[in-house]
Amino acid sequence: MPLEPSAYLAPRDNTVMHVLIPYALSDDPLARDLLRTLQLPQLQGLLQKLGPEPVQTLPQDSHVSAHEQLQAQARGLDPLAPPWAALRAHELGLPGAGAQAWAFVIPSHWELGQARVSLRDPQTLDLRADESRALLAAMSPFFAEDGLSLHYDQPLRWLVSGAPLDGLTTASLERVIGRDVGPWLPRSPLLRRLQNEMQMLLYTHAVTELRAERGVPAVNSFWLSGSGALPTMPTARPAVRVLDALAPHALRGDWATWSRAWHALDAQLAEAHAALDAGQPVMLTLCSELTARRYTPVRRGAWSRLVGRLRPQHPSDILGTP
Repeated sequence: MPLEPSAYLAPRDNTVMHVLIPYALSDDPLARDLLRTLQLPQLQGLLQKLGPEPVQTLPQDSHVSAHEQLQAQARGLDPLAPPWAALRAHELGLPGAGAQAWAFVIPSHWELGQARVSLRDPQTLDLRADESRALLAAMSPFFAEDGLSLHYDQPLRWLVSGAPLDGLTTASLERVIGRDVGPWLPRSPLLRRLQNEMQMLLYTHAVTELRAERGVPAVNSFWLSGSGALPTMPTARPAVRVLDALAPHALRGDWATWSRAWHALDAQLAEAHAALDAGQPVMLTLCSELTARRYTPVRRGAWSRLVGRLRPQHPSDILGTP
């Protein structure tokens, strides 16, 4: 089930500052230990002044993470299968943006283990723009034979459109990084065949040889995500401020760097803290991969405010227990 938008106390013009922090929560024992040493005054101050809502949790087989679903809701997109690629096609003004299904193509490195094939974080590939464009040029004719059209966007993100994507559900990249790709592969014989063909093509490509010479992993496959059609641009505009500095460290399980990143992120919460003190409604959402904890303005009596000041909750009590 999708995470439900929150009800909150707000003025009639609904001017609410909503701050969303992906991967703020973790149940990893190392992360919990590190959190106990952190001093996060801005976060702690907000948690003392905001009230918690019921925790929302997505199922383990969700194709999107908690923060991705909330961001999709904010844009007026399908929260269970947000068509991010089609939205990007609209933004770029690509031909057929409103008439076809789209998906992101992520140049990837699949790592072969003893019992599984896992997807490496593409951000670690150091894929240059010229390398990416060369790979796209080599792969495009094969995609075209199957009715798929490739478009360059960024070194680590291309777009693809065509009839074979109609009705296709794909898992977001974040849900697959470091995991066995098997359960998340698209249920399309055509696309699975295309992935196999591209693996053979990439194995002997000149870019692969050049990357081996400079000691970086090969691009040996691709991942599809963000699929779907979007006939018209959504009218909703995101009223959410996303602070995502923690995400890359959490995805790699680098909890030491993740905990250090919390210090800089905490300073960014000063704006929300000041807005709350000035009487503006503030909503704070802390996410793990599949969990969202939301905090909204509440009317609190004098006694509850006093107890909160005398016995403030340490952020680690919340951040380490998603």
